[in-house]
Amino acid sequence: MDLSTPALLLNPSTSTKSTSSLYSSSVSSIEVHPLVLLSVLDHHTRRQEGAGRVIGTLLGRRNTNSDGKLNVEVTNCFAVPHAEHGDEVAIGKDFNRQMLALHNRANRNEVVVGWYATALPPGSEGKDGGSSNSNEEETEGEYKCIADTSSLIHEFYAGECGGPSSGGGDGDPIHLVLDTSLKYDTIAIKAYRSTPIAIKGEPFANMFHEIRVRIKSAESERICVDKMIKGLSGGGKQVDHAEALLHHEDVLGNKEPGKEDAMGLQMSMEKLLQLLESASTYVDQIVDGTVKIPTDDRVGRKLYDAISSVPRIRNEIFDGMFHDSLQD
Repeated sequence: MDLSTPALLLNPSTSTKSTSSLYSSSVSSIEVHPLVLLSVLDHHTRRQEGAGRVIGTLLGRRNTNSDGKLNVEVTNCFAVPHAEHGDEVAIGKDFNRQMLALHNRANRNEVVVGWYATALPPGSEGKDGGSSNSNEEETEGEYKCIADTSSLIHEFYAGECGGPSSGGGDGDPIHLVLDTSLKYDTIAIKAYRSTPIAIKGEPFANMFHEIRVRIKSAESERICVDKMIKGLSGGGKQVDHAEALLHHEDVLGNKEPGKEDAMGLQMSMEKLLQLLESASTYVDQIVDGTVKIPTDDRVGRKLYDAISSVPRIRNEIFDGMFHDSLQD
């Protein structure tokens, strides 16, 4: 894609009367489901090493309130591969269209309503995420919600929101940003809409207006979220966590399959280590001639077959596959 135009950030508290009139005919509020936030965080956790931020497509519905204002409900999302280098950005357009086609088979009521991104880490400007010309305070160590490359990505999704995938939408995408820095022990959620700024008919910059966002949960989502919160807080019941782990119980005093699986995995690894040590000792004794039991060729062939069946994988690759499997 071409070089980006500057991205300016306008907070509601600093907007003037002339700019506030822009909200009357555009998105006034956003409702985000917990499933979307968990999917974005999972994408961020699995990002490639060295990636500044991750982006993806937001799916949902556009509804008009009784007062005529437009409300966007974000119900789903999926990750989209992209690369940012300085002021240039590349987006996996074909991947995005294929994923949209698959989602439309499952739920035709969900349309493209915008895109998400995680905040840019400090030092990402100019390397993998572009430079930021917003009027946010340039505080050292602060994560950035808007970058110059955000304008290019937003223009791409403006086309997606105005195309067939959006059900004939108005081409006004929303931009959802999650701050994963955990600086204040919380994950900040911000939403923006963009307004192009032109000087003498030539595009000059995109101004991002922050709009109100709130969490909306379906009944099934509320049950899961409540369970997660109670599991973290202890549900108001004082339980010794170490004792609960030993008895395969959670902090609510109930059986929890996740911890049973973890304990079972630990026991299996310990047993496997013992078997490997026993086989290694047996082979060393055979080589040294100090074995106290008659040698058996069948045992040697069994050991050879077992070793040959193990694929040769570098340690760092195996560690990555193992930890990904644990997260799943």
